Amino acid sequence: LASYYVSRTSLRAQINTGELPLTSDNIYSEIQQDLLQPIFISSLMANDTFLRDWVLFGEEDVTQITRYLKEIKTKYGTFTSFFVSDRTSTYYHADGILKTVRKDEPRDLWYYRVRDMDDDYEINVDPDLANSDTMTIFINYKVFDYAGNFIGATGVGLTVSAVKNIIEDYQQRFDRTIYFVDPQGELALYGSRFDAIETNLHAAKELAPLAEQILSSESVTAQFQRNGKVIHLNTRFIPEFQWYLLVEQPEDRVVANIYNALLINLLICVVVVAVIMVILHAAISGYQSRLEKVATVDKLTGAYNRLAFDVLFKKLIQETQRNSGRLSMLLFDIDHFKEINDSRGHLTGDRVLKDVATLVQSMIRKSDTLTRWGGDEFLVLLKDCSRESAAQMAEKIRSGIEDALSADAVTVSHGVALYDLKESGDSFLARADRALYLAKTQGRNRVEVASDEPVIP
Repeated sequence: LASYYVSRTSLRAQINTGELPLTSDNIYSEIQQDLLQPIFISSLMANDTFLRDWVLFGEEDVTQITRYLKEIKTKYGTFTSFFVSDRTSTYYHADGILKTVRKDEPRDLWYYRVRDMDDDYEINVDPDLANSDTMTIFINYKVFDYAGNFIGATGVGLTVSAVKNIIEDYQQRFDRTIYFVDPQGELALYGSRFDAIETNLHAAKELAPLAEQILSSESVTAQFQRNGKVIHLNTRFIPEFQWYLLVEQPEDRVVANIYNALLINLLICVVVVAVIMVILHAAISGYQSRLEKVATVDKLTGAYNRLAFDVLFKKLIQETQRNSGRLSMLLFDIDHFKEINDSRGHLTGDRVLKDVATLVQSMIRKSDTLTRWGGDEFLVLLKDCSRESAAQMAEKIRSGIEDALSADAVTVSHGVALYDLKESGDSFLARADRALYLAKTQGRNRVEVASDEPVIP
């Protein structure tokens, strides 16, 4: 995300300070280049001895000036060519006399402006009366006699389509919207891609806040939003036309690449995080399982330890009470286990403990639980098991161990008890323990069932 925003900021700066101003400069340069030839042609006309001599000799033969202007138009491919005499106020063009210019005619004011200006020529955009008021770029050049006196104005005209072709070319090449407005903000010239509804900057909702700044500055760089899209804008004043050139570039196409890169990066991040989470979950689950095993299972025998028994025992008592079920307990220990340790060593004692636990685990049900109660003592909880079935299970375990571990002369003694729904867990344990004590005092390697029920007050 940080990379995306940094890249987007960098692209915006590049558009505003590099691409758009460069486009404006290139368009201006091409406009100037296209105007060089007509300016040169108008200069030749203004200094042509034929034109000056024809005026000085009284403008007698109109066909001569008409033929001259037509030749200029045909030879150089201009849209129009003209000459206005200061002596007679006659407007000549390639097809003959057009009109007589007057100071009180608004459409003739350009001539009197040219006559009074200090520069030798001007570039002006006006409707061409001789060509159905087609918008034309006129090069108006002052003509002087050999003594330096003003005798008229001459020049050529180009249609604005020449500039429009530049607009179309740049729009296609650089994917930008290009158009011109006059000093009042009115739309003067635009290309085929221009789709704004309003024709004045002041009336355009998005550009109205920028209108005064645009129309009072040589150049402006700004950005605004149109239809939810960020648009970058660069403007430049074109003194030859007295127009403002506006170049717009939408941001979305430029930012699309880095936005796609952002999505790809985010997708990669999601995949990486998902893989890490899976690995982390597996690692934590495995570690948690090992911790649980360490916390609940006796390391030597694999049976539950006292901590796990407390939790299971409490849960089974509650479940038995709730369901009015039956729960039996086998409490047994290995006969003369101390002698095994003392005479054969602790390693043999540990092996005997593991063998006993393994044998018992193989004989009880999956719903039953084996706990190492302490030292050589083990406890089995038999769920949904009567006193008689518990006694049978105890006898099965006793005889199984005696047969399987006969080489080590290992036997066990059992105490069996059935849970009374009204007694406590401690009472239940105490009765099983008393039965085990009785089995040991009665000669060991036997099963004793607790017959004394708890006294309920």
